[in-house]
Amino acid sequence: MTATAAPGVRSWHRAVDDLRSGWLQRELWGHLGWQDIRQRYRRSVLGPVWISISMAVTAVALGVLYAGLFGNELSVQLPYILVGFIVWAFISGCIAEGSEVFIANEGLIKHLPAPLSVHVYRLVWRQTLFFLHNLVVYAVMLVVFPQPLKWIDLAAVPAFVLLALNGAWVALLLGIVTTRFRDLTPITQSVVQLMFFLTPIVWIYDDLLNSPNPQIAERARLAEFNPFLHFIEIIRQPMLGGDQQVRHWIVVLAITVVGWALTLVALKRFRARVSYWV
Repeated sequence: MTATAAPGVRSWHRAVDDLRSGWLQRELWGHLGWQDIRQRYRRSVLGPVWISISMAVTAVALGVLYAGLFGNELSVQLPYILVGFIVWAFISGCIAEGSEVFIANEGLIKHLPAPLSVHVYRLVWRQTLFFLHNLVVYAVMLVVFPQPLKWIDLAAVPAFVLLALNGAWVALLLGIVTTRFRDLTPITQSVVQLMFFLTPIVWIYDDLLNSPNPQIAERARLAEFNPFLHFIEIIRQPMLGGDQQVRHWIVVLAITVVGWALTLVALKRFRARVSYWV
């Protein structure tokens, strides 16, 4: 189908209306997202509790390992890694699953007359449920290793809202591009795995930044060019009662605006083609 055969298909109104209509169908994607989790653990005795158990075991194991390697107290290293893991699980989930969000829902897209954004909202909602499950481990950690939390640390809530907004545009934009170019899906997933090691999740950024070795400190500053650093820090610092840095919020807000602008352009131009590409 050509652009002339479908007048108005590439209008801004239809792109924005797709997002608005999808949001209004909260009952649909909310139910589907919850069913995704139930289906994944359908034959499991503990069900979604395995999400928290898996996160706890991984965080404790890496916390003990890296506390010994870096010579840090376990009460410092373990909470740092645990919160980093919780946030990274949400980020990586939105990116990895976003790269195939439309491909995985081929049947629904072809037979269910619903906005494309429904599938993105479903994905972000599912990742939010995973995030909430993992907060159980965080609550246990606060009992074992109390943190100096303050009222201002409630900034973690708007920080997560920003994270979810970015997860939505990333999934939507990646979904459109990878539906057209299928080879990008495995490439995207490989990049996510690589970025895990380049992002301060298991290694403490400030320790390297304040290292007495100037070469290590200089190289550590390169992490500032890693956008994932800023997304993790706006949530991790308030969840650990640490000092929040304005620069992290500025970078995240800038990425949010630019990301949604690019996504709206892509949605305007290619929204009608996704059903053909899948």
